[in-house]
Amino acid sequence: MLRQYSVSRLLGRSVLLFFVLVLMLTACAQPATEAPTEEPAEEPVLIAFGHVGPVSDEGWTWSHDQGMKAVEAAFGDRVRTALVENMPFSEETPRTLEQFVADGAKVIFITSEYADFVYEVADAHPEVVFLECNGHRANDNMVNYYIEHWDPSYVIGIAAGLLTESNQLGYVGSYPTDSVYTSVNAFHLGARSVNPDVTTKVVLINSWFDPSAANQAGNTLIDDGADFLFGIMDEAAYLEVAQERGVWAAMWNTDIRRFGPEAYVSSIMLDWKSYYVEEVGAALDGTWEGNRENILLPIGAGVDRDEWGKNVPQDVQDQADAVRDQMLNEGLNVFVGPIYDTEGNLVIKEGEELSDEYLYREWIWAVEGVVGMP
Repeated sequence: MLRQYSVSRLLGRSVLLFFVLVLMLTACAQPATEAPTEEPAEEPVLIAFGHVGPVSDEGWTWSHDQGMKAVEAAFGDRVRTALVENMPFSEETPRTLEQFVADGAKVIFITSEYADFVYEVADAHPEVVFLECNGHRANDNMVNYYIEHWDPSYVIGIAAGLLTESNQLGYVGSYPTDSVYTSVNAFHLGARSVNPDVTTKVVLINSWFDPSAANQAGNTLIDDGADFLFGIMDEAAYLEVAQERGVWAAMWNTDIRRFGPEAYVSSIMLDWKSYYVEEVGAALDGTWEGNRENILLPIGAGVDRDEWGKNVPQDVQDQADAVRDQMLNEGLNVFVGPIYDTEGNLVIKEGEELSDEYLYREWIWAVEGVVGMP
């Protein structure tokens, strides 16, 4: 009995050991459950900006830099940005743009007109989106864009015509470009709409950013009798002159009244933020389209007048803003003939309206009462 019992125990243990081994082998044969793997994060898309001036100008380039910051805020980790300031109008510009492409840029904003310096690079890289501010060409991978600055220029001109006592207005310009012609003409016609006796004298300084030359031009215009200064400059030099000399001034690009709070009337305010976010969003989503020529941001949606200066009388504000309100709410076109040139020739017939395309590109002659444009 003892021997039989011992054998049974041994057999029982053997069976138990067999089942343990089977379970172990089965467990080992089961494929290991792999830990879930995370999808690799997408690389941020490089959005590059080539600027004509320094971001510190608190003017034109600063306004575009605010657009870049809006892109960064809107898309976060989906994008990264790069910029180059003071891009010259030379063969250095294509090299800069090529470097953007080499660094992986998929969208490049060129924030001033560089023409052929941009086109040769855009043509060589059809996979990259190019957007040229105030440019002259659009194709499959390129558009040009700008603002309808002539409307707020006219509104500020109304204020100038009401504020001037000498009936002499001064304009500090850069070059005799279509933008400058349209700017001074719109300003002057706005002034003449309320004061037919005004004249506007222009001094061109052959630069968009030259505080010393703008200062000298402002003083020259005041010495010649101007008591209101306007112009397209990327800095505040002539506003500081107006403050020192006790005359009025209106500016371009941004609110820089702190440089001349007593003299400040208003400014052509530029706001690229919404437009830049829209274009970058389309590029990221694969819905971006080229071949859009002359994208013009209208008053109230990219360009407008700034808040009036603290010394501008309420009745002046009201009279100018009555026209602005019609532009915003009724689509008023104030650029209607008859309009004469500086020689007294009728160029725009009675009742003829100037189109946005004409105002943008074709108004390259000075209107009656403007002095100093070639």
